[in-house]
Amino acid sequence: MGRLEGKTAAITGAGGGIGKAAAELFAAEGAVVVVLETDEKPGRSVADSINDSGGRALFIQTDISDEKSVIAAFSVIEESLGRLDVLYNNASVFLGGSDASVTKLSTTVWHKILSVNLNGLFYCCKYGIPLLINSGGGAVINTSSSAGVIGIPKCDAYTATKGATISLTKSMAVEYGPHNVRVNCIAPAAIATPMVLESNFKDPEFDEQRFLATTPLRKWGQPEDIAGIALFLASDEASYLNGAVIVADGGITVV
Repeated sequence: MGRLEGKTAAITGAGGGIGKAAAELFAAEGAVVVVLETDEKPGRSVADSINDSGGRALFIQTDISDEKSVIAAFSVIEESLGRLDVLYNNASVFLGGSDASVTKLSTTVWHKILSVNLNGLFYCCKYGIPLLINSGGGAVINTSSSAGVIGIPKCDAYTATKGATISLTKSMAVEYGPHNVRVNCIAPAAIATPMVLESNFKDPEFDEQRFLATTPLRKWGQPEDIAGIALFLASDEASYLNGAVIVADGGITVV
């Protein structure tokens, strides 16, 4: 019996990177996985792959920065599956080379990053948590970053959203704990996803060797590393964990 047998889990940004790894892992552990992804091709591909492998998955094209799109997605979950046990708010944008310090940051980039990383988190929790409560409780897993724990220069919009994610996680943990809804947070860094690698290498000042030399484990993390933590938080093994922030960064924030 899988660790998520009988549970329904919605994962945002599940078309690639950490979200894809989590979708595949959750399905392998028995969950019905709802793939929430703005890009139809990779999102549908992940769901089809899970179904073809004997798991159960449903793809819903969703733009989490659009409230109406989020409302529609959770309405489909309620109508088609009848319950929700896990909400994994994985989707984020990191715009290396465009994000900057506040005095140099364009308002367009500021609003774009906040629309996904903060507004999207708010919308998914606003419309997803009632389904968790109606199902008798469950788990919300939010995604912060090392940037939400320590100061990271030249990415002030991203840092602002990730700091806010940690604060909102703690607030919701207190608010919804009495409803048997656990709200926890993962703060990754140096994870070799396509988005992170592309954004970093677009920055002419990024030096990979220098970066890894400041990482105690001297290597990039992999999407599967974070998916495994999310699996633990989604499972009953974490039944007494609420309001926690798990920093998974190879030791960067303790250097």
